Formats: sequence, structure tokens, C-alpha cells
Amino acid sequence: MARGFFITFEGLDGSGKTTQLRRLAASLEAEGNTVVTLRQPGSTPLGDRIRSILLDSRSESTLGPIAPLTEMALMFADRAQAIHEVILPALAAGSIVLCDRFTDSSEAYQGAGRGLGSQRILEMHAAACDNLQPDLTILLLPSLEASLKRARRRNQRHSTKGSDENRFESESDDFYRRIHAKYEEIAAREPHRVFPIRDDASIEQIQTLIREVVATRLALPVG
Repeated sequence: MARGFFITFEGLDGSGKTTQLRRLAASLEAEGNTVVTLRQPGSTPLGDRIRSILLDSRSESTLGPIAPLTEMALMFADRAQAIHEVILPALAAGSIVLCDRFTDSSEAYQGAGRGLGSQRILEMHAAACDNLQPDLTILLLPSLEASLKRARRRNQRHSTKGSDENRFESESDDFYRRIHAKYEEIAAREPHRVFPIRDDASIEQIQTLIREVVATRLALPVG
């Protein structure tokens, strides 16, 4: 059985990556492909516990400030578990794996945003994840202002419903400028893997663009 194909979606919160991942999954499944989707942090019992610590804005009021290195270590603990429990078995079974965030997020958020640096993140990836690399990364980079506005509006809605994943969205605009710049750096460094989409286009237009690049990589018909 041929190995599956590993696609990650990256971008700032509010960039639309989760919506596009779901749409791609639906179209691939409609064509008869076996698709496995997951998000990071999360998607395993352990990962969901880690997610509740890392993303809930109330964590620091109960646990105290989360140090940048602790945040990085927890992200990689989640990632290592997801690789072992979900990603590698799915790839071995020949599935297409779609993952909402992977190590590029850690390089952008913890490496640039928190100031830990790319080298430390990449070394941690090699150690904790056996340097597993996506076959393709879809990087959604609309304007910083549009992404932040959508992310903060979305999390305000979630907060009124009793869920809270606002911890990162409460950071300053400078924090997100560093992340945005690091994503641009990653795209320039790895053009063979990372496919950036910078347009503030419609959901449907971006979906079509993603479908075309995925079809080309997978040698599938488009339509």
C-alpha cells in the first residue's frame, strides 16, 4: 500500500484555514479518498487536555503565567502524541491527512512571537517528532488587520457560549506582526513545501485555488 499524503494548514487565527481545511476534506472525500483530519493542539485525549491549558485565557489565572519554554514543550508533547496516535497510522494506511497547524505554527508563535528563535523550535521538532515533514503546507496570509478582526470577533462569540480559547488572541498586535513576518520567512525558505495565499479573496475563490494545487500534487482531476 502506498504511503498517504500529509497536508498542513497554517496561518494566523482568523485567516480562514479551518474553514478551508473542512472544505478540502469534503471535496476529497466526495471523490472517494480516505481523509483524516485533526487540529493542533488537540485531536487525541491527551492533546485535548493540553489544548484546554494552552488556549483557555483563564489558564493563567488558575495555574499562573505559562513560561514560553513550557508553552513550547506542551505544544510538542501534543504534536508527538498526534504523530504517534493519528498521523503515522493514517499515512501508513494510505490516507490523506489534513492537519490544522503543525510545527510551522510553533516556529511562528513560540519562535517569533515568544522570542524563542527558530533554531530551538526546529531542534525540538527533530527530537520530538522525528523530523516528520508535511508533503504540502497551505499557508493563508491575508492582511494582519483582517485576520485579527475576524479572530477576535469569533472568540467573543465563543466566550458568550461558555467556551474560551482567547489566550493567544489577547496578545498585542506587535506579537502578531512578528508571527506574520516569520510565516513569510518560512514560505521563502521552503517554497517546495509551502504554498502561500496572500489574497483577501472570497472563501470560494481560495477554495478553488487550494483544490487546484492539491490536485496537482496528488495528480488528481480538478472539478
